[in-house]
Amino acid sequence: MNTMSEEAIVDLRSDTVTRPSAGMYQAILDAAVGDDVYGEDETVNRLEATAAQMLGKEAGLFLSSATQANLAAMLAHNARGEEILLGDQYHVYVAEAGGTSALGGIVLHPLLTDESGGLSLQQVLDAIKDDDPHNPITRTLALENTVSGQVQDPAHHRQLAEAVRAQGLKVHLDGARLMNAAVALEMPTADIVEPFDSVMLCLSKGLGAPVGAMLCGPAAFIKTARRLRKQLGGGMRQAGVLAACGLYALEHNIARLADDHDSARQLAEGIAGMGTLPVRHHTNMVFIEPEAKDIEPLRQHLEAQRILIGEQKPPIRLVTHLDIDSGGIDRAITAIHSFYG
Repeated sequence: MNTMSEEAIVDLRSDTVTRPSAGMYQAILDAAVGDDVYGEDETVNRLEATAAQMLGKEAGLFLSSATQANLAAMLAHNARGEEILLGDQYHVYVAEAGGTSALGGIVLHPLLTDESGGLSLQQVLDAIKDDDPHNPITRTLALENTVSGQVQDPAHHRQLAEAVRAQGLKVHLDGARLMNAAVALEMPTADIVEPFDSVMLCLSKGLGAPVGAMLCGPAAFIKTARRLRKQLGGGMRQAGVLAACGLYALEHNIARLADDHDSARQLAEGIAGMGTLPVRHHTNMVFIEPEAKDIEPLRQHLEAQRILIGEQKPPIRLVTHLDIDSGGIDRAITAIHSFYG
């Protein structure tokens, strides 16, 4: 029998920590490659076409990360001095090092999100600037799905998109965990993103690829984004070895996201059963709120049992993914119980 020190690490910090599966490694070995900057990498081309078709868009572009994909989209949609409306908790605003403003000279106007991570129609419409020389020109609305694991209502997103498009704006979706939303909604992904001019899909979060993201939209937009990718240092050569992982993820790892949602539910219910910690969960994320004095001792207690949690201030996020099975969830519940027991 394994000792505790020999047990596998249960890493709940993020769904970005997954390792390629045996099938994904085989896909790397089998990948046909070429020079992608010349458009000659067969596997990259296939990934871009596959993602575009899956999202119901005209064309796709493979980029090194979700951050780079969002940045390329923002630069493609907006000129210097123009403005993007977005939620104050959305990644483009809070988690991408201010790249849109630093590198694009673009103004970000954050709007207060509600408890579900959404924006109301009226607050969005009220934020659109008049054509006045004192104001930046409002050019884009950037939305997100999921938001901290919370699925956003596609009908509401459609309402927002149609309203701002009538005012001349473009609409972008940060869909880093879009497939979690699609699985939770049991809805075709293309239907969810149909109202958007552009959409980003991360391959290296819940889908399990080691690197990469897709940006999809009209062909002319993708042509501009491809040039911007080069300017951002994102031109890759024999990138098919990475694109093969993305293809494998799209072909094998979408439906199984339901398992991660079930694991999160199991984890949340197990923690809630103690009656000690405030806990909530959405899709593959569980949020706990230990008292300030307990945060570091709890983290150290769990780490001693090879269970890793994030370093956020409360609420602390616990994220389930394909490298955590039901046994790992049971270990995490038992360890948290033992801390408070």
